[in-house]
Amino acid sequence: MSSKNKDFFLEPVNKNNPVLIQVLGICSCLAVTSQLAPALVMGVSVTVVVALANVIISLLRKGIPNRIRIIVELVVCAGLVSIVNEVLSAFAYDVSKQLSVYVGLIITNCILMGRLEAFALSHRPWESFIDGLGNGVGYGLILVIIGFFRELFGHGTLLGYTIVPASWYEAGYLNFGLMNMPTMALILLACIVWIHRSRHKELQEEN
Repeated sequence: MSSKNKDFFLEPVNKNNPVLIQVLGICSCLAVTSQLAPALVMGVSVTVVVALANVIISLLRKGIPNRIRIIVELVVCAGLVSIVNEVLSAFAYDVSKQLSVYVGLIITNCILMGRLEAFALSHRPWESFIDGLGNGVGYGLILVIIGFFRELFGHGTLLGYTIVPASWYEAGYLNFGLMNMPTMALILLACIVWIHRSRHKELQEEN
């Protein structure tokens, strides 16, 4: 992979993370991160949709009339989201039920339309794929981090497996019930943003 393509992938994963810097995809961060499994599946689903939608729009970019480009992008996104939803229903039904309507709402995720407009319409397919992959992974990483802490401290489990020993509960340990509320997801996200800005001082100057 060339240095340029590495930047396309790594920038949104780290320094220019779409959730932390552009504040996109916040709703799903609050809605699907009460447990790690749905957070992980949502992250993978968005990554697949963004990467493939970027490639398709990049391939079609020179043939799409400007006046209907948004409609074409929405149709492509809706088709991909429908396929992802059907795959989840067939092979991960329980998680699909947990995610409920949020898989269908991937089409409204600002990261998706943002990358199509800002990148795919002006870059080649491979570069667009790398960009979509990076932005999807960057988004999914935040979901997984939040889901990890919310499930661990809210339920004492990870991916459904008990982590906190029974002896701890017998000694008086209690799960942190606040972790099961969307409010805690917002607080955790704020902590991640603070850590991210602390590591990248230049972002404090730019913003």
